[in-house]
Amino acid sequence: MHIKILGPGCKNCKKLMENTEQAVKELSIDATLEKVEDYGEIAKLGVLKTPGLVIDDVVVSEGKVIAAKSIIKLIEAKN
Repeated sequence: MHIKILGPGCKNCKKLMENTEQAVKELSIDATLEKVEDYGEIAKLGVLKTPGLVIDDVVVSEGKVIAAKSIIKLIEAKN
C-alpha cells in the first residue's frame, strides 16, 4: 500500500502525517508513506485544498485533518 500526504509542511499537514502513521501502526500493515510538498505534483492529483490524503493513487481526503480512526476505516475499505 502506498499512502501520500499532500501539503506544504504546515501544522495540519504534519498532524495528518502523524495520524496516518498511527493508523498504519495500529493496523500493522506494510505501507509506504510519502510526503508530497510540491504544489505541481499536488495539483496533478486534482487536490486544491491541503492537507490531502491519497491511498494507492486515489484521493480519499482533502482540506482537512482526519483522525487516525477515520484513516483506519479508509485503509480497510481499500483492502
